[in-house]
Amino acid sequence: MNLPPKVTERAFERLAQINAGKEPQPLRVAVLGGGCSGFQYDIRLDQPAPDDLVLEGAGQRVLVDPVSLPFLAGAVIDFSEELIGSRFVIQNPNASSSCGCGTSFSI
Repeated sequence: MNLPPKVTERAFERLAQINAGKEPQPLRVAVLGGGCSGFQYDIRLDQPAPDDLVLEGAGQRVLVDPVSLPFLAGAVIDFSEELIGSRFVIQNPNASSSCGCGTSFSI
């Protein structure tokens, strides 16, 4: 049995900031084919589908579809603030390599 992805407190807090003052929208984390290393992450606000895995914290929801789930087993979804910008990041133990952009990886 694969462990589901984990969402850090910092990622939930950032999502709460994004959703502040409006109807909260869940954050979808998906894996798509393509990108410079074979797969790429698709991270966006989205509506839940009936078969999504829903991860909840701080009154916020993160969605993962069943096709992406095996690629994200044991991964950590975090939020990073650096000089070059801030973004949601995925620390993925399944990725054998990733590219410099941080949104593409291979298995």
